[in-house]
Amino acid sequence: MQPIQVLREASRLVHQNVKNLAGTKAAGADHGVGAGGDISRKIDIVAEKTVLDYLKKIKFDCVVLGEECGRVELSKKPKGFVIMDAIDGSANAVRGLPFFCCSLAFATENKLSSITAGVVTDLSSGDMYWATKGGGAYCNKKKIQVHREKPVYKIVGVNVSGAKPQLVKRIQPLFENSNHTRHLGANALELAIFARGMMDVYIDLREKIRVTDMAAGYLIAKEAGGIILDQKMKPLDSDLAYETRLSFIAASSDEILKEISKQLKM
Repeated sequence: MQPIQVLREASRLVHQNVKNLAGTKAAGADHGVGAGGDISRKIDIVAEKTVLDYLKKIKFDCVVLGEECGRVELSKKPKGFVIMDAIDGSANAVRGLPFFCCSLAFATENKLSSITAGVVTDLSSGDMYWATKGGGAYCNKKKIQVHREKPVYKIVGVNVSGAKPQLVKRIQPLFENSNHTRHLGANALELAIFARGMMDVYIDLREKIRVTDMAAGYLIAKEAGGIILDQKMKPLDSDLAYETRLSFIAASSDEILKEISKQLKM
């Protein structure tokens, strides 16, 4: 099986196993601190176990880098890395707010830029966003691309959760100008809807994002024609280490990128 087929099936199984768990009291049960440093909830554990069990069942030769489970070596001769955030948007999932997803990516090397397949499944609707390197991006069976026309309403996604006062002051112009700002609580899914053309820009400058949070969304957004840069306005790339923290700006066009970067004085 090709990596994209493996990721799609694993993601489908996660949706099947957690769709009735979200929003219940059981979903939020405390399972200790995960490898990523956050508290693992039951819904996170169920989703991760679903992926791991499936990868073991089909004997997929890989090293798994999971938000909760950490590094799990499933083969002595791995073909690459499966980068997993089995539930991105855990707070939403626990409360039953219908914006959370499963994010799975496959990388051949220890670099974000080596990702060759990515899947983000909206665990509320079941919509599956997926991409292969050089093969374009899709939502279910339909090819998608970022918004190319001048938007009627310019939608700017900006992650401000836990942002420091200095950063809030820096991004204040985003709220003052003719932007309609959104913060929905699941980075991977926000990148996916950006790729689908529902947002014009998506920004996270907190230096908090882990690779597991955005590996799949990164590829899907790029394959949909998005521009993804780091805080220095260079093409985004990094290693896959747990300690790595990212900031980025994803824009649908050079024109909008210039406009937003001017507002942010980047």
